[in-house]
Amino acid sequence: MNNEPLQDQNLISEPIDPYSAKANFDVKEEMLHKYGFPSLWREVSNLLILVGIIAGVVLLFRLF
Repeated sequence: MNNEPLQDQNLISEPIDPYSAKANFDVKEEMLHKYGFPSLWREVSNLLILVGIIAGVVLLFRLF
């Protein structure tokens, strides 16, 4: 068993290409500006839509 500290084991990887890290950051920033931070309203509305779909399927099975 290896008892070296975490820094010596190199478990934390650094980005190989700094330009790819910047590009990834830019894409995430653009998505945040475009769609906004996922809010409670979005989560609640998604849950209500899902419950409505499930209720519709159950209702269809009970009728037919």
